[in-house]
Amino acid sequence: MKLISRARLTGVVAFFGLATFLVGTVHGESVPAGLLGDWSLDLSTGEPAWMRVEEQAGKPVVSLRIYVGSAGPYRDVEVIDGRVQFEIVKKSKGKRVSTTRVNVGLVNDELDGVMVRTNASHEPEHVTFTGTKISAMPADRPDLSKVRFGHPISLFNGKDMTGWTTHEPNKKNGWSVVDGVLQNNTPKTDFSATGDHANLKTEASFEDFWLHLEFLVGSQRNSGVYLRGMYEAQVVGRDSRMQGIQGVGAIFGEIPPSKNAGRAGGEWQTYDITLVDRHVTVVLNGENVIDNQPISRPTAGAIHTNPDEPGPIYLQGDHTNVSYRNLYLAPVLQP
Repeated sequence: MKLISRARLTGVVAFFGLATFLVGTVHGESVPAGLLGDWSLDLSTGEPAWMRVEEQAGKPVVSLRIYVGSAGPYRDVEVIDGRVQFEIVKKSKGKRVSTTRVNVGLVNDELDGVMVRTNASHEPEHVTFTGTKISAMPADRPDLSKVRFGHPISLFNGKDMTGWTTHEPNKKNGWSVVDGVLQNNTPKTDFSATGDHANLKTEASFEDFWLHLEFLVGSQRNSGVYLRGMYEAQVVGRDSRMQGIQGVGAIFGEIPPSKNAGRAGGEWQTYDITLVDRHVTVVLNGENVIDNQPISRPTAGAIHTNPDEPGPIYLQGDHTNVSYRNLYLAPVLQP
């Protein structure tokens, strides 16, 4: 083996050190300041989506939720020429079934992104998207003792579907009014994320509010109520296999209830929910199970992803049978 002088060795080490630095510079850029934060996305496919771009310990991290999908976070992220790039890989039984490559940046201070979706059975799908920057979360919890509410509005007249519309007109409509009760009838019995029946929403949109409703769901059946089309209050029975952060009283997948105050499947239950300044209070069957807690992102299945804008009350109909009655909403009065 040929020996290398100390001087030459020092030069070689310096060269590779410089090369490593240069590569690190290309692949280790900081996220552009204007890209940091939360975004309500507008996809060319029409799917509702939300994104958060942040830096943790000096490294870029992205959370991205497209409709019912996972939000991540995704940590294997590169920033190249001011654009954030990463992959979303879906697996089944340990095997990769699809890949979504995401590339997003700013063009003239406007969000500019593209996704390329690939799987074994389809040609690559190119999805473009723009977005609206979401304002920062309030620094403090609201003082609910100082919040004034308007006169309660009846969302359901007990006679017909006035004020409500299906969200997906191409799906089967299982909603009807029977004996003063708003019912959804569907053959679905499993807990999968979507189905062939339509979800239901109010024609009106709302800002912050207090919401009262009563629901009846069978044993091992499930549904959900989305506040402003964005945050799902879980609808299941006390003994559902879905518990805790996915159980009755939860803001699904985001905030667990402090206790299981639910009733058995097949019994009527009551929700009183307050949403103020992106903080939620949930009273289930008269017991406070979530007390003025922050909710900083949409839950899975949200159809509305911008908390700076009003949204509807949205009921899952693509899940199992469920019934509702006595739906009232009192809007927060602006000071």
